[in-house]
Amino acid sequence: MQAVRKIETILRDEKLSPRLRQIAEKVFAGQRITEDDGLCLFEQGELGFVGALANYIREQRHDNRTYFNRNFHIEPTNICLYTCSFCSYSRLIKKREEGWEYSMDDIMDIVRKYDGEPVTEVHIVGGVLPQYDVEFYAELFRRIKAHRPELHVKALTPVEYHYIFKKAKISYEEGMRLMKEAGLDSMPGGGAEIFHPEIRDQIAGGKCSGEQWLRIHEIWHELGGRSNATMLYGHIEEYRHRIHHLEQLRQLQDKTGGFQTFIPLKFRNKDNQMSHVPESTVVEDLRNYAISRIYLDNFDHIKAYWPMIGRNVAQLSLAFGVDDIDGTIDDTTKIYSMAGSEEQVPALSTRELVNLIRRVGREPIERDTLYNVLQDYTDFEFEEDQAFKGYVSLPVVTKN
Repeated sequence: MQAVRKIETILRDEKLSPRLRQIAEKVFAGQRITEDDGLCLFEQGELGFVGALANYIREQRHDNRTYFNRNFHIEPTNICLYTCSFCSYSRLIKKREEGWEYSMDDIMDIVRKYDGEPVTEVHIVGGVLPQYDVEFYAELFRRIKAHRPELHVKALTPVEYHYIFKKAKISYEEGMRLMKEAGLDSMPGGGAEIFHPEIRDQIAGGKCSGEQWLRIHEIWHELGGRSNATMLYGHIEEYRHRIHHLEQLRQLQDKTGGFQTFIPLKFRNKDNQMSHVPESTVVEDLRNYAISRIYLDNFDHIKAYWPMIGRNVAQLSLAFGVDDIDGTIDDTTKIYSMAGSEEQVPALSTRELVNLIRRVGREPIERDTLYNVLQDYTDFEFEEDQAFKGYVSLPVVTKN
């Protein structure tokens, strides 16, 4: 395997520092790296080095397989009680004319729009407002399940749950049981931002703490649910804050095993209170994916959210530990396009997504939300590819 040969080449490199060599040997032996090791990778690990280690882990776990699903997003509102300084998406209540607030019927109209379409997941997340309470979301989940029982409902982050449970004066445990009974199938990973209070209090003060975010996921895992995790990086945090964040996730995963996927989320600086903060470079993005893959040894999957980083960087990430690039989306999310992401119209057909993966030598696998394989597209031929496209004009060659 090429990834193995790269690791062996790294270990023979006489210029490699003893510390980095030790880390590489741990990775090659399948051993867990420490927090100090992780910090060393961020501070000293060059892109090629961390990329080779991450790709080795990725191919050991998934070979060339790269996962995607067919999904759509519903964002009930972008009006929000909270004022996170990194957010370009939300609007304050006093500026609600600049946003939207969907009714229950509005949301169900969006769901019905996909009747007959081969989507497997609806992803629901948005702003925090009093009218979107426990009763609203429980009824929404019930209606979606009554209308389309097989559609997987992946909905709401601990930021929303913390607020609506507090407003309802119920415990996290009772609240999550109610959501499960209403039809919630899994939780997305949003709202994690950075767990360390030194940073979280500055960029996301007022909403749930890192400990509360982790506790809500823990309760959901104890109920048998699965969820994802994220980290917002590339703003005012330091490398030690990233490692602290990854370590908290790794510890909870050791305890529950309920996380499926980790998604690093790149800070975008358009139209928010942190517009003066420069964005991370592509090299730093790829390093962050790679080190996340190396550190989170108990997470099965690392995902690159292609609407946020763009299609080209998403393709590159598949050589830096990433094995999932999310789904078709169908232009149903505005959270990152409003922040200045490369993808201002985030929609890909299944064929486009498959070809994006194929072009970098990976095998496209359609999955459901829980990573059950639905279709292997490695050798699949689409009708559009089989269609006759006309004769190709060839140049006329004459003999002198």
